[in-house]
Amino acid sequence: MSDDHREDPAAPRPEGEEQVKKKGKHKKDKPWDTDDIDKWAIEPWNAEEYKTPFLEESSFATLFPKYRERYLKEVWPLVTKALEKHGVACVLDLVQGSMMVKTTRKTSDPYIIIKARDLIKLLARSVPFPQAVKILDDGIACDIIKIGNITRNKEKFVKRRQRLIGPSGNTLKAIELLTECYMLVQGSTVAAMGPFKGLKALRRLVLDCMNNIHPIYHIKELMIKRELSKDDQLKNENWERFLPKFKKRNVQSQKANKDGKPEKKKKEYSPFPPTQQQSKIDMQLESGEYFLKPSERAARALEEKKKEQVEGSLRSQMERESAFVAPKETTELEKQRKRKRDGEGSSEAKRKEERAQLEALKRRFKEQGEREKREKSKARA
Repeated sequence: MSDDHREDPAAPRPEGEEQVKKKGKHKKDKPWDTDDIDKWAIEPWNAEEYKTPFLEESSFATLFPKYRERYLKEVWPLVTKALEKHGVACVLDLVQGSMMVKTTRKTSDPYIIIKARDLIKLLARSVPFPQAVKILDDGIACDIIKIGNITRNKEKFVKRRQRLIGPSGNTLKAIELLTECYMLVQGSTVAAMGPFKGLKALRRLVLDCMNNIHPIYHIKELMIKRELSKDDQLKNENWERFLPKFKKRNVQSQKANKDGKPEKKKKEYSPFPPTQQQSKIDMQLESGEYFLKPSERAARALEEKKKEQVEGSLRSQMERESAFVAPKETTELEKQRKRKRDGEGSSEAKRKEERAQLEALKRRFKEQGEREKREKSKARA
């Protein structure tokens, strides 16, 4: 094509024709990508589609801690049986402390080896076999969240990890119900199993908890989301206006050193040098002591010392004598004033006193009457 037929991009276009923007020209309409498609859904595997065996053997191995050796030895026949159904072989090496899974000629599902790898990972992370074997089902994935390197302080790490479990495991149960995931807190990792949607929320919750954001805030958020998802009108809307917004209130406290003592505050910067402190000679020159003889200086120091001793002895004598000083005696007039202040001379107090006196008289008359009756009965007898 010649240069004459080329279109000039800077040339003005007709009024009816819109100018095509070069930016984002890779973005095209996707008529097949509609809102009714569930992108979280996993398509079921059909074994009849792929009958031929794989060309290459795939294998995965993982190490396990010493304390899991006994349990794995007991459970391994069940693991072998579960993996044989899917055409996957497994090996337990107790010498090296490792587990290995590999594909065989019978394997048809290409993704089952990844599922088998996740199974041995979960078994190594102390997940019991009845729970770990569920990973082989479609729609269930796993996530092992590392929490050991988030906080350096061991005490803080233990406290924050305990928040995930909560008192008598209540927080853990709430998280499992809301995310529809199984969660196991073990050592410096958190093993989780469940749908992808729930695992995403659970990972965020765990990492935020280790970064000092309490799980209760996420639990409240998940509860609100659960209720909103049930509503047909609000299902496809933005939920930000309904979700609670929590602000982090950082109470600034005085930082402490390694010894536990508070750090000294930095002094304000000044371009001028600090004033020079007076030396001992300068102070003596100011007081006139510098010009005295050594004997006179010694006499003055002795005099000051004696003066301090006299003051100290007077102070201690006054403290000793204060124990023998008689307390101030209150007169009858002062007592009456005190009663008035306390409210003893009020009308209510008088009424109470009169009632008490009447009741006492009644009791006395009653007792006297009973005595007379007894005496009369004795005289008749």
